[in-house]
Amino acid sequence: MKRSKKVLAVLMAVLTAAAAVSACSSSGGSQSGSGGGEAPAGQASGGDEGLVDLNAASLDEIIEKAKAEGRVESVGMPDSWANWGLSWQGLKDEYGIDHADADMSSAEELQMFKTEGKNGTKDIGDVGFAFGGQAVSEDLVQGYKTSYWDSVPDWAKSEDGKWMVAYTGCTTFLTNTELVSNVPGSWEDVKNGDYSVALGDINGGTAQAAVIASAYAFGGDLNNLDPAFAFWTELAEAGRINTLDILQQNFETGEVPMGVIWSYTAIPYKNEISQYAMEATIPSDGTIMSGYASVINKYAPHPYAAALAREYIFSDKGQANLAAAGAIPTRTDVEIPAEIQEATFKQADYANAVPMEDADAYSKACETVVTRWQEEIIPLLVQ
Repeated sequence: MKRSKKVLAVLMAVLTAAAAVSACSSSGGSQSGSGGGEAPAGQASGGDEGLVDLNAASLDEIIEKAKAEGRVESVGMPDSWANWGLSWQGLKDEYGIDHADADMSSAEELQMFKTEGKNGTKDIGDVGFAFGGQAVSEDLVQGYKTSYWDSVPDWAKSEDGKWMVAYTGCTTFLTNTELVSNVPGSWEDVKNGDYSVALGDINGGTAQAAVIASAYAFGGDLNNLDPAFAFWTELAEAGRINTLDILQQNFETGEVPMGVIWSYTAIPYKNEISQYAMEATIPSDGTIMSGYASVINKYAPHPYAAALAREYIFSDKGQANLAAAGAIPTRTDVEIPAEIQEATFKQADYANAVPMEDADAYSKACETVVTRWQEEIIPLLVQ
């Protein structure tokens, strides 16, 4: 709150070519350490005493110890988001790892890691691209590079695997076609219509992305959000911002006839909602392409299970699960089954998508969105 092989190759080439995010490009996966001397298994190297060093463990060791731990606790990774449910079931079927999730926004995930500290109760989270740097700078996460490290572009991973982007997606409209007579295909359509738009909690990555995408639609960009706020101010003054969250149940009840979410949430919602006919549309005049990064809690109670979960997410099966949700897998060497390609978005739908390749610039824009929304939009919503 949360394609074709040729399409995948083209999109990832665009992202990789544009990416300038500083990241470690050293080779090696779960078989090798993260640089410097290796610590004994179960002890962190050069870090906090008592913490494990996942990068120093072999994959066989991680599997063995993950099975012994027996479960993984996630945050912000519910079954309906990006098809996580299939991956959690796969982890259970292959390794006997049980799972539970507490759904929350990216900001809430990191706040939980920070608040609980050494008494951590959660193992792994999925945070917006803009939150990866914060997780590292606040020393909230530990690294695990996975055995697929070399096939993950540099822009999509941080040093030692302290965060890794498993998938990207695009800003998408999800519309109830039984309650909305004309499905909007662009932000201009929304502006000129009478739609009531839900975008969720502004502290979450989804809502922030929606605002930034609307900036591009009306001539702005990461450094110029004025067009976006002119648009949302107009909607707020007209009473056209739906303040309900963009949860599946709110679409199911009809309380959210039209919302802005990620493509990898839109497809699962569309497929799972039986009460109404839903349509997922990528706006033609303003959509951004960004991803979510897995982060492993520094004080994860089940660190090996968390590492194995990330390993599965980056496996062929895990990447295919993400693609089936309307996401674009990050691994450059993965092949997506044809039936999945045909059931999701086509290349033309992404033609105007703007990749968010600069994590720092995107993070700053998201911070500006939150501040300005609180100052300029919320007062209009409570009148």
